[in-house]
Amino acid sequence: MPSNDVRILAQAAVPTAAVGAIAAVVSGVVAGGEGAIGAVVATLVVVLFMGIGLYVLQRTAKSLPHLFQAMGLMLYAAQILLLFVFLSAFKNTTLFNPRTFAVTLLVGTLTWVAAQTRAHMKAKILYVEPDSTTGGKPEKSGRSS
Repeated sequence: MPSNDVRILAQAAVPTAAVGAIAAVVSGVVAGGEGAIGAVVATLVVVLFMGIGLYVLQRTAKSLPHLFQAMGLMLYAAQILLLFVFLSAFKNTTLFNPRTFAVTLLVGTLTWVAAQTRAHMKAKILYVEPDSTTGGKPEKSGRSS
């Protein structure tokens, strides 16, 4: 991954992990050990899903730039759908508290999206890649008279 991509990933993952840690402590106090486990699992799910999504989106941007916007919309819709599937699959589990899991999943997802948006806005990413193969001499593109 290029350095910009790693920087954006870190700037999104670190706040999400911090919010997840706070949610685990609060859930542990409110709902006991099961609440803390639910918050930790939800944080891991959010970081894993959103991190993989960011990686896929960056690879799409490099290889198929004309599909970048459509892929981004489809990817976020798929991520939200998969998070809903996780909520539905684990709503009656006894391993952890499903309510703390759901709340942490929601808060973690919102934190990731906000942090990723902030990271993209602050990143100085070139939208035109300079061509270094010309060796400093610009090619003539117009008609010569």
